[in-house]
Amino acid sequence: MATVGHPPVEASDKTKWTPGRIALWVAISLLGGVAWTILALARDEHVNAIWFIFAALCSYAIAYRFYARFILTKVLKADDKRATPAERLENGVDYNRTDRRVLYGHHFAAIAGAGPLVGPVLAAQMGYLPGTIWIIVGVVFAGAVQDMVVLFFSMRRNGRSLGQMARDEIGPVGGVAALVAVLAIMIILLAVLALVVVNALAESPWGVFSLAMTIPIAFFMGFYLRYLRPGRVTEVSLIGCALLLFAIVAGGWVAESSLAPVFTLDKVTLVWCLIIYGFLASVLPVWMLLAPRDYLSTFMKVGTIGLLAVGVLIAMPTTTMPAFTEFAFNGEGPAFAGSLFPFVFITIACGALSGFHALVSSGTTPKMVAKERQVKLIGYGGMLTESFVAIMALVAACVIDQGLFFAMNSASGATGGTAQGAAQAVNGLGLPGVSITPEELDQAAAAVQEESLVSRTGGAPTLAVGISEILGGVFGGAAAKAFWYHFAIMFEALFILTTVDAGTRVGRFMLQDTLGNVVPKFKDTSWRPGAILASAVIVAAWGSILLMGVTDPLGGINTLFPLFGIANQLLAAVALAVCVTILCKTGRVRYAWVPGIPLVWDVVVTLTASWQKIFSSDPSIGYWSQHNAYKDALAAGETSMGPAENVAQMEQVVRNTFIQGSLSILFALLIVVVLADALRKSISAVRSGRISDTEHPAEESHVFAPSGLFATAEEKRLQAEWREYEAEHEPTAVRT
Repeated sequence: MATVGHPPVEASDKTKWTPGRIALWVAISLLGGVAWTILALARDEHVNAIWFIFAALCSYAIAYRFYARFILTKVLKADDKRATPAERLENGVDYNRTDRRVLYGHHFAAIAGAGPLVGPVLAAQMGYLPGTIWIIVGVVFAGAVQDMVVLFFSMRRNGRSLGQMARDEIGPVGGVAALVAVLAIMIILLAVLALVVVNALAESPWGVFSLAMTIPIAFFMGFYLRYLRPGRVTEVSLIGCALLLFAIVAGGWVAESSLAPVFTLDKVTLVWCLIIYGFLASVLPVWMLLAPRDYLSTFMKVGTIGLLAVGVLIAMPTTTMPAFTEFAFNGEGPAFAGSLFPFVFITIACGALSGFHALVSSGTTPKMVAKERQVKLIGYGGMLTESFVAIMALVAACVIDQGLFFAMNSASGATGGTAQGAAQAVNGLGLPGVSITPEELDQAAAAVQEESLVSRTGGAPTLAVGISEILGGVFGGAAAKAFWYHFAIMFEALFILTTVDAGTRVGRFMLQDTLGNVVPKFKDTSWRPGAILASAVIVAAWGSILLMGVTDPLGGINTLFPLFGIANQLLAAVALAVCVTILCKTGRVRYAWVPGIPLVWDVVVTLTASWQKIFSSDPSIGYWSQHNAYKDALAAGETSMGPAENVAQMEQVVRNTFIQGSLSILFALLIVVVLADALRKSISAVRSGRISDTEHPAEESHVFAPSGLFATAEEKRLQAEWREYEAEHEPTAVRT
């Protein structure tokens, strides 16, 4: 494509290999190798936490520089001379050419939800090594690959949603099954993510105030960039970051002031606030609220995780958790039941491989990418960043006292909700070297100014304790533990909320794509009536499930989170199957192994987990066995059983397990249909040898933007040329 009339729109991506650069990569490889060797061979619980950081960062660097580059250039054949839909269809609402740094922040904030925080903490009950291997190896070959490839394929198809791509590429039978499965799973995922936010913010004026303030700050940033100081990303970033830090500090003041009751909200009130916010974030122009708020949240997310990493490097804490615990093999862990395979790969989803990311990568993000080669930074790089979050969460869980860890993550039915009961339950686990007293549990709670830490299940409180241990040991000492604990709780809520707002908008796109098969007008995402109607339907769907969750006497997270893990990974199978099918149909079957290998692994893991959750005779694992156990107990006239303390709660368990079991069967059947049809379509394409491509025809790009987080020397030179060109042709030039 020619670029006559304006400077080049593409910079060279060739790297000159100097002796210094070669030495750098050799050093990175050696350091990573040493770190992995120590983690793999150590067989006691006292491993220095810095080796987790080195193993992760060195692996990420090598994967990003070499594997991601191979996929970008050889498999996808990204071309910056080709206009993206953000350039061709820019409307300032959904299609909006966005600075790569802002978009990286938006995308990372949108994909990084509860998973990388909660999953690794719960999986720590099996030891530090299984989770570490899956988080790092999984993201390199599965999670980051899925995110980047889905983002690229969606971008080449005008930002089409995953469900619609499945219908277009696989065919009517598998496509319809994928549309139904993706939309249903999406609703479950959003409800669970929102439920974690509600549980973290309920009765917390500090957290509610700080989160609420991010909304007006985001509006200010959006208008600042669009009208007051266009293109001044660094400038507005510094202002936004300063305002965010002030909001966090002010939250502590508010919590101690007469305004505290105003921001002390119960769970039902918070649900309605989330529903209203989700609707507004879905229908307002993306530059106005969603992108700047997610970009703002990224400062908080990356800053906190970076601070935690610095704390680990300074304090150099050692793990108290061994490489493997007996729960990895007997499947009787207090945090969740099930053996290492397949449940560690289900418990840790985000951070290694998450189907939800494919929805974001085929939702808001592909409509905002300025240049094709930016998908490496945004898709692959964004997922590597989330993986590092998961590693830091795992480290935080593994450095706290094992007795405290298991006391916090044991159900109230086992501990009785008291320090005495928790100490007895933990000491009765028979774990080598694990012993705790009621007094020690009370002291741990007092240190973070909580009444009790016993049976604070779900992962988030455990992570907050771990963060307070590490950061309190470096910044402020023991006296600052309470501050860091409550700061971490608020950080977790902020972390997850950004997934809810972006996910709602993605759900709106998906529903519009689906309805567009019947009423073509809905396919136009800029059509305001369609956008408003679809947004209302999506928030009503996940909002109703959320309301049921917060009013559930046993806690809705008990009903929804196990289903969340399996459904999320089944969704990844759909995304990877679509990628394999597209590669086969477009004549790139020799590269089908790139998404094909993680697809096979994901299918084996998720269908095995689904089988066990549906058919296991162990009530602690199988939905239907637990359903029948409680149902039989009710029929026998029993008034309590396990964690259910009365008949009403027993009936709730019966209903919950029926919902879980039924949805698990539905999801598994739908995914099998999708996979079978995708396999049929791929084999047919390979046998016929015909090229079938549903991409939008290539159009010449008339803009330039760097592809990486930091511009290269050549990219800076081209930016200067474009500024001169635009100054000379201001009336007709396209603003970059």
